[in-house]
Amino acid sequence: MQRENLEKMLEQGNDNALLRYTLGSLCLKEKDADMAVRHLAEALKQDPNHSASWKLYGKALAALNREEEARKAYRKGIAVAEARGDVQAAKEMGVFLKRLE
Repeated sequence: MQRENLEKMLEQGNDNALLRYTLGSLCLKEKDADMAVRHLAEALKQDPNHSASWKLYGKALAALNREEEARKAYRKGIAVAEARGDVQAAKEMGVFLKRLE
């Protein structure tokens, strides 16, 4: 799905964590890390237990050289992923965290 279509859905009031996650993911792919951070932060506000959002949020923060915030996001994301049994996401965020440190 294209970013413009998702943004229209958002404008029409269809705001939810999955929509924000998808927008954040697309923004990150388009090298718009600032907008990705905004959408992913909102996704996490709506669903703080979504490990994939934590992973992309950390990546977007790192892309903006906001390394301390990225480390915090990865640590929180690892905790969330482990609590949910999402082993793969926890491992990936662990690798990203080590790269920042």
